[in-house]
Amino acid sequence: MELFLLHYPFTFLFIAFLILYQVNPAFRFFCKKTFYKLWVFTLSFLVIMISIPRGRDVENMKFLRMSFLPLKYIFGLKIVVKGKENLRTEKPFVLVMNHQSSLDIILVTEILPSRCVPAVKKKVLYMGTFGLACWLSGAIFIDHKKTEESVVTLTEVAHALRKENFCVLICPEGTRNHGGSMLPFKHGAFHMAVKAQVPIIPVVISSYHSFYSHKEKRFTRGKSIIQILPKVETFSLGPGDVPKLTKQVRDSMLTTYQGISGMTNGESH
Repeated sequence: MELFLLHYPFTFLFIAFLILYQVNPAFRFFCKKTFYKLWVFTLSFLVIMISIPRGRDVENMKFLRMSFLPLKYIFGLKIVVKGKENLRTEKPFVLVMNHQSSLDIILVTEILPSRCVPAVKKKVLYMGTFGLACWLSGAIFIDHKKTEESVVTLTEVAHALRKENFCVLICPEGTRNHGGSMLPFKHGAFHMAVKAQVPIIPVVISSYHSFYSHKEKRFTRGKSIIQILPKVETFSLGPGDVPKLTKQVRDSMLTTYQGISGMTNGESH
C-alpha cells in the first residue's frame, strides 16, 4: 500500500475522491456546488468577451442564458415546462417567480423570453465575472437596503419597458426561501407593472426538496416542474390597487406551488 502511494499518489487520490463522492452525500453536495460556481464564473468570462463589442445591451442576455443550458444535463435535472404558451407575446410584461436557491438560474434559462432581463440584488454586481456579465446583459440591480433608491430604479425601469420593448424578471419574495412555501411578496414588481401598464405573468417552480436541500447537504438527480400561469392585466389599475394585486398573484402562485410540488396543507408528502 505504501509503495502504491509512493509511486501513484495522484491515482490514489483520484480513487479516494471517487469513493468519497459515491458514499458521502455531504461531500457530493460540496463538489457539485463548487463545480456549479466554477462553471458560472468561468463561462461568465466567455460571455463578457462576446458581449463587450456590443456594450451593455439586453440582447447579451441570450449569451448568459446559453452558458447555463448544459447544467441541467450535467446535474441530471429533468425540467418539465407547463403553460409556455402564456409567454407567447411580443409586448412587454413583468415576470414574477418564486425564489428557492441559486439553482433557480438553471431552471429559468428554460423559459426566459428574448429581451427579458432579471432584477437582482445589487451585491451581484460585485460578484466578479458573473456580476460583470450580468451588467453587460442589462440586468437591473436593486439595493433592497435603500428603499428610496430601489423605488427610483424601478420607476425608471417602468418608464423604459414600453419605450425600449423589453421584459423584466423579478422574484417578489426578495430573497431565497428554503422553507417549502412562499415568503410575503414585496410590492415593487407590482408597482412597476401598474406604472408601466403592462401585464404580470406569474411563473412557479416546484419544490426542490426531493433532490436538493442546502440544510441537509443533499444534491441528487431529480425533476422540477415550471408552471407558467396566464397573464394578469394591470390596465386601468392604480397605486391603490397594488396590495390587492400582490395578494391575488401570490395566492395563485402559492396554490400552484403546492399543487405541482405534491403538497397538502403546505407539507411535502
